[in-house]
Amino acid sequence: MIRILLFSLSMLLTHTMFARTQRAAGPPEEAPAVSHAIWDKLLKSHVNKDGFVDYKGFIRDSTKFNEYLGILSAANPKADNWSRDEQMAFWINAYNAFTVKLIIDNYPVSSIKDIKKGIAFVNSVWDIQFIKIGGDTYDLNNIEHKILRSKFKDARIHAAINCASYSCPVLRDEAYTAEKLDKQLTDAIRKFVNDPSRNKVSAKKAEISEIFKWFRKDFTRDAGSIRGFLNKYADKKLDANGKISHLEYNWNLNESK
Repeated sequence: MIRILLFSLSMLLTHTMFARTQRAAGPPEEAPAVSHAIWDKLLKSHVNKDGFVDYKGFIRDSTKFNEYLGILSAANPKADNWSRDEQMAFWINAYNAFTVKLIIDNYPVSSIKDIKKGIAFVNSVWDIQFIKIGGDTYDLNNIEHKILRSKFKDARIHAAINCASYSCPVLRDEAYTAEKLDKQLTDAIRKFVNDPSRNKVSAKKAEISEIFKWFRKDFTRDAGSIRGFLNKYADKKLDANGKISHLEYNWNLNESK
């Protein structure tokens, strides 16, 4: 009799714990996909062929720009029904769009690094928590390091996100989309590596962006070495004994003249 009671009690506890787990987990979370059409149109209007940005143009188009930021803020990129490429494209576009917002909210400014001046308890402009998405608050560092780099592990990301500075990879004049993401990322990194104002690669030596030094682990993870990564995308291949050095980073604003 005691055994029966103990068995019944054990089954009851197991059922209760399972039910609680199921309630905690809940059904898969779903959310509608986000259209980046507004952002795409703004980029085509206010980014020139060399990747420089007409920030005054974004200010003039602030109604449409704020509408797009509102779409980003209302989205749920953590939803279970979003594909990996949908999430990745979303966060790249969000990083770039909110960087533009940071500039125009503080315009005129000579460098994005000047914006943090006067803000207490903030180490850098990238630590300012001003980005609202899906009920959470982020800073640019959160998006870059804790989401894009940590979750997606694709070094091409470094050519897709733009820090509003001259030496950054250029801001693409179209929105990133899930449908074209792989092609867009490859195109972005190829253009960055072969852009002589940001990287100078030849057979005998490579003078390259400090991005390759700051995020060395990402590039070596993807290609075994910095040399291997460069040669994967560079038009001119660096010899096995070719020397590698880094160009000084120019933090001046990437504004079109």
